[in-house]
Amino acid sequence: MRNNIHLIAEIGINHNGDINIAKKLIDNSKKSGFHSVKFQKRTIDKVYSKEQLDTPRESPWGKTTREQKKGLEFGKKEYDEIDKYCKEIDIQWFASAWDLESLQFISNYNLKFNKIASAMIVDSIFLEQVAKQGKHTFISTGMSTTENIINAVNIFKKNKCSFELMHCISTYPMKPEDANLATINALKKKFDIDVGYSGHENGIAVSICAAILGASSIERHITLDRTMYGSDQSASLEMKGMVEMVSQIKKMKTAIGVEKIGHILDEELPIAKKLRAHLTEN
Repeated sequence: MRNNIHLIAEIGINHNGDINIAKKLIDNSKKSGFHSVKFQKRTIDKVYSKEQLDTPRESPWGKTTREQKKGLEFGKKEYDEIDKYCKEIDIQWFASAWDLESLQFISNYNLKFNKIASAMIVDSIFLEQVAKQGKHTFISTGMSTTENIINAVNIFKKNKCSFELMHCISTYPMKPEDANLATINALKKKFDIDVGYSGHENGIAVSICAAILGASSIERHITLDRTMYGSDQSASLEMKGMVEMVSQIKKMKTAIGVEKIGHILDEELPIAKKLRAHLTEN
């Protein structure tokens, strides 16, 4: 197991357009031991067609998909506040952009990381623009063919941009039997790079297993309440689950230790003397 697993709390759009909810989720991430929080940024008229946006959809913000998408989207005012707040409590933040305009928007902040959402890994032009920024990038591989992944790897290597893949299954919630975590080591062997895990399952068992298998990063959606409005809420971790996942990963990391043979702990010496006394007497 890698010693410095990067734990990412995916806030995404689970803030439901409320900066106070976003701050509470940032607080929970810091308190529970996550290293960074991640948001999602979209220019809705670029990401969705007019036909999609005009379709009827009941939500807290109105009766169309356009109103729903606008209600979930933060702008400069909110991101300025997020940037300031994360600096105050000392936690990294970043965001996955879903279009070039959103990527440019995020670039106005001095962020350490970028993220390629699974939906965007097939867009070579977008990948080039992210890679040219030179920030360490997490690349999710959900819904991707081997050719898609090879193309992304080649683009980031060509641009000499630090990155890691994140094994991902893009179902919400993901069934544990679909996780196929053996892919983590398959990707490591094929590309000789770090590979993390981006999970959408209920519970924490699969994520802990990914950590044991050597994932370099673990990303999980988080929420204040899994019953809140939103498509990502049910596959998210509440505070209790966040704390438990971080705690269990730390325990597993400690338990695995280092590779060495024939080492006897000092605490074992008196026990060995006692249990082998009958041997030394003969």
